[in-house]
Amino acid sequence: MADHKKYLLGLDAGNTVIKAVLFDLEGNQIAMHALDGQSSTPAPGRVERDLNELWANAGEAISGCVAAAGIDAADIAAIGCAGHGNGLYLLDKSGAPLVGIQSLDNRAAELASELAAAHGDRFHEICLQKPWPSQTPTLLAWIKRYEPEIYANTGTVLLCKDFITHKLTGARVSDISDMSGCGLTRMPDCSYDDELLALYGLEDAKSLLPRLIDPADVAGTVSEEAAAQTGLAVGTPVVGGYFDVVSSALGSGVIKPGEASIIAGTWSINQVFSESPVVDQSVFMASGFAPDRFVNIEASATSAANLEWYVRELVERSAHHDDPFGYCNDKVGEVAPQSDDPFFHPFLYGSGQGAEFRAGFYGLAGWHGEGHMLRALFEGVVFEHRRHIETLKQAGVAFDRAILSGGGSHSPHWPQMFADCLGVPITVAEAQETGALGAVIGAATAVGIVENYEDGIARMTRAKQTCQPNPDMQGHYDSRYQTYLTLTEAMRDLWTRMQSKDT
Repeated sequence: MADHKKYLLGLDAGNTVIKAVLFDLEGNQIAMHALDGQSSTPAPGRVERDLNELWANAGEAISGCVAAAGIDAADIAAIGCAGHGNGLYLLDKSGAPLVGIQSLDNRAAELASELAAAHGDRFHEICLQKPWPSQTPTLLAWIKRYEPEIYANTGTVLLCKDFITHKLTGARVSDISDMSGCGLTRMPDCSYDDELLALYGLEDAKSLLPRLIDPADVAGTVSEEAAAQTGLAVGTPVVGGYFDVVSSALGSGVIKPGEASIIAGTWSINQVFSESPVVDQSVFMASGFAPDRFVNIEASATSAANLEWYVRELVERSAHHDDPFGYCNDKVGEVAPQSDDPFFHPFLYGSGQGAEFRAGFYGLAGWHGEGHMLRALFEGVVFEHRRHIETLKQAGVAFDRAILSGGGSHSPHWPQMFADCLGVPITVAEAQETGALGAVIGAATAVGIVENYEDGIARMTRAKQTCQPNPDMQGHYDSRYQTYLTLTEAMRDLWTRMQSKDT
């Protein structure tokens, strides 16, 4: 690496927002530029995006970040990209964008149930997960069955961040963390498998899969065309990148076996690192990102996406608040928790327990106000994280402290609620953009700025605060959590009947 290289660029592509974040070699954030893209819902349960818009937004985010920093792009040593897992991003045979399906999509729910019923145990034996609606291979199998003309025109199957890497470098690659996390590799080998593809009904799809690389391997370098669109320097190394839950854990400071990362973002991510993946059918998935480095994950789309919906639909539309999320947090702070507070199910986008699950407020009374409803929403999100964590514990993956990241970690209330409800200390990472920081830790490893992940994390990550559990709140949350679970069971029949009417 030349001595003048002073910076690392991290890209974090979520289901809507894409961020470009510039860091110095010590992990300090220098500049950031983000753009919010548009999702479309062409039919109930479908959530798609325009891939041309995604790349245009990526280019604008990168150029805006470099301009805001006021640096010479030639001073960037390497680029790392993280992106949301699963969903489906297809290129056609000419390499042009074909389809972009996000990880909130639910169109393949019936097919996922069919595949799991037919071969669920064998799926788990191979890839350590069972088919689920927005899983990449299940969506591809749905495309093959119901939109065969699109399938016939498919040239390459990618994940979200792989599409951006392709546009930056021309390479058609994916990394093992994303592909193992979406159920497309044999575990713990993290390699493609013919039998696994056949179980999905995708015997003919192997030629569509991108070349697999380590996330900290160089995938390619910035092309002349990409440089013209982004302002980056031609030839800048771009690494394979990460399943964003893995990069967020790295960027928050989690790397050692037994360490835990909780991400309160669009998805409820609850994960514990280990030297080998846990083998237990109750655990949602495992992802491998390097030899003897695995993440055991319990997750669902049940976290801060619920607050984003509330803000979008009930706060922002009136345009009365300059800081709508701050407004919501202020309202929560006005309410003292009580045993008769209302409850909220955070199932706006379904649940891993069943695609038919729906969100709802329960137990509202005339003396309850908006603060009570928002506190119920915050609490319901924490309860669903707790349910996932208890599944991990029952599988033998326990922990006695955790690092919280994601949008929810920025709240003045959520970190303490997590500590009180889970009964463990909760540390909040200093870095706000942990996904991008984790990606640049990998990039720094790839080009020799740091020796390994441990070196990079020690050098580039820091803690902001630690919340200790309040023992006086433990009984309160334990009691309400049990009521929450009882309420979930009581609603199952109604949710099933509502889904049958929808279909």
